[in-house]
Amino acid sequence: MKKFINYLKKNPIIALSLIFIIICFLCAIFAPIVAPYNYDETDFSSPLSPPSLKNIFGTDQLSRDIFSRMIFALRISLFVGIVPTTINLFIGAIIGTISGLSNKRIDNILMRFTDLGLSFPFMILAMAIIYNLGSSMKSMILALVVFGWTSTARIIRAQTKFIKNNSYIDAAKIMEVSKFRMIFKHILPNMKSTLFVLYTMSIPQTILAEAGLSFLGFGAQPPLTSLGVMVANGRTFLFEAPWLSIAPGIFIMLISLSFNFLGDGLRDFYGLGGADI
Repeated sequence: MKKFINYLKKNPIIALSLIFIIICFLCAIFAPIVAPYNYDETDFSSPLSPPSLKNIFGTDQLSRDIFSRMIFALRISLFVGIVPTTINLFIGAIIGTISGLSNKRIDNILMRFTDLGLSFPFMILAMAIIYNLGSSMKSMILALVVFGWTSTARIIRAQTKFIKNNSYIDAAKIMEVSKFRMIFKHILPNMKSTLFVLYTMSIPQTILAEAGLSFLGFGAQPPLTSLGVMVANGRTFLFEAPWLSIAPGIFIMLISLSFNFLGDGLRDFYGLGGADI
């Protein structure tokens, strides 16, 4: 821990990114306390008002405070960023390790299935799933998970093939350790740095995917809102009240950059090469 703190002191951008991410999570958790207004509070007295001391990011067409809605929207955006990424990491890690430990036939079957998932255009597949199942949080998470694990599986497979040549894996095989135990006791614990870096670098991709789907109308539905939904709702007033889309758009950019900077920093801290990640 002390080594990581010293690393952060030498890399202020990574430290600021970590602080910003922590602040975002705290704001999302304590949104009713942090937000000056409720996310759906309306008074119709000042629709489309520009940024001011009372409303630092202005108001929308229903006089709702943009800043307050962004704080509450963080809950959905971070939830959609964290949950599918966690599921994808788990599925990708299991399939990747099984593929790396298995014989050539099973390895080829799993990797061809992975290649099939990588070949699908993500946005088209996601929109097709959400369109057929209906716009909801469950549909969006399913769309982000269906083939979202594929790139992780390929990276973990490569790491597994490298690790399984170590002597302690040979010893575990001699002791007839089950494949399940070998995966969770010997393989995955020895690539935790890779998994952690993959996790932090996959979260912004999922957040941006959610924002893109929401912008196209396939995201969270009222009364729920997300940063992507706010950007989409503001495009109608883009020339009349640009702050409706600009403020949440900049927020999406800052969150994505922070996670990317943190992921790059962790990769350098653990000494992982770009080819591995």
